[in-house]
Amino acid sequence: MKRLSCILAALAVLCMAAGAQAKSYVNGIDANYPPFAYVGEDGKPAGFDVDSMDWIAKTMGFEITHQPMDWDGIIPALMNKKIDMVCSGMSISPERAAVVAFSEPYYTIQKVILVPAGSSLTAEQAIKGKTKLGVQRGTNEHELLETRKVEEKLQYELRFYDSAPLAVEDLLNGRIEAIAMDSAPANDAINKGKAVKIAGTFADDDLFGVAIRKDDKELLDLVNEGYRKLKADPYWKELQAKYLTK
Repeated sequence: MKRLSCILAALAVLCMAAGAQAKSYVNGIDANYPPFAYVGEDGKPAGFDVDSMDWIAKTMGFEITHQPMDWDGIIPALMNKKIDMVCSGMSISPERAAVVAFSEPYYTIQKVILVPAGSSLTAEQAIKGKTKLGVQRGTNEHELLETRKVEEKLQYELRFYDSAPLAVEDLLNGRIEAIAMDSAPANDAINKGKAVKIAGTFADDDLFGVAIRKDDKELLDLVNEGYRKLKADPYWKELQAKYLTK
């Protein structure tokens, strides 16, 4: 009996030690990028990427905290080790890939022009005209439009916003004529009954990936394996139905 008690006690210590060794990571997210990442009415992070990473963390045996922050400072925060990853609808681009490592792509997104529902403006007219064009700071769209404006001598006037929903409100108030953005937040605005529509695309599709510091191969491998398991699980389709197909 005494020997059994000792064995049970030893097992309990081992379990406690295993629990204590579970690594904890911080995921930086855009606080207002529905449906991929946002802060809900209850004050808690939510969205397709948040729920995906929660499942991956549970399955792969690590702990995850989601930290909302300004998008234009999220890569510097990653590099300065204030966060450990960015799983928040981040487009994989050559400029970003030169600084950080990316997971295998997990979603394909279109780059669209959003206009008021009653507007006759086309995507081509928005890009090639003297348009007041909104865009979120620090996004791939921001970088692309700044470059195209110079290289192609385009005449649109860029207006910058901290989030896609803020740009939508200015669009509805008539302060801007169009928004260059990803199709997911554009469709989210439409699904929420906003009087807006997609006028067309303005660039090639983007791939979303999780950004991780280049020297953190252990976390990169965990995330890649986690997504492989998630995509093979029925929960992946449940997430898409919940957030991406309305």
